[in-house]
Amino acid sequence: MSKKYDVAIVGATGAVGEVLISILDERNFPINNLYPLASKRSAGNKVNCQGKSWLVEDLDAFDFSKVQIGLFSAGGDISAKYVPIATATGCVVIDNTSHFRRDEDVPLVVPEVNPHAIADYTNRNIIANPNCSTIQMLVALKPIYDAVGIERINVATYQAVSGSGKEAITELTNQTANLLNGKDIEVEVYPKQIAFNAIPHIDV
Repeated sequence: MSKKYDVAIVGATGAVGEVLISILDERNFPINNLYPLASKRSAGNKVNCQGKSWLVEDLDAFDFSKVQIGLFSAGGDISAKYVPIATATGCVVIDNTSHFRRDEDVPLVVPEVNPHAIADYTNRNIIANPNCSTIQMLVALKPIYDAVGIERINVATYQAVSGSGKEAITELTNQTANLLNGKDIEVEVYPKQIAFNAIPHIDV
């Protein structure tokens, strides 16, 4: 019998958290117990994965000694506060935020590009991953680099509002609907109108 893992997902009710759960389901990841974690406001809801219904728990009250793996995707501030708490219990954290990406003792890993770097998770029990656009670019460039080398890359990217979470998606949807119907819009998540617009706001 293959080993199964107890897994916590921080930000489980957010846009990225929902995708993480669906991927664990689709790939039949060997889960023993799944702990979806979110704010107290979302605690008590349920998520479905691998044919089971799992109760969403309050992140503030969770004991990370229950899990071997923690998947964090709830924003840099949440990771800054709770990742050290998780790793202190022995939990290995895979962090999807920008918080640890520049820490030299935290491996920044794209499995298709530098899988060997995963071994360095033992430094702090943390594995970081790059921004989504960086990941897909590096996966495409790695074979070219291996074959002939690359001296320089000039990059411009345009990020989806989904990277800012559900509230940003809702704001885009509402603004779009209002503008198409000749109504006023509300601006809350971003400093400027986001519907039919592009603004310099990445990772702010």
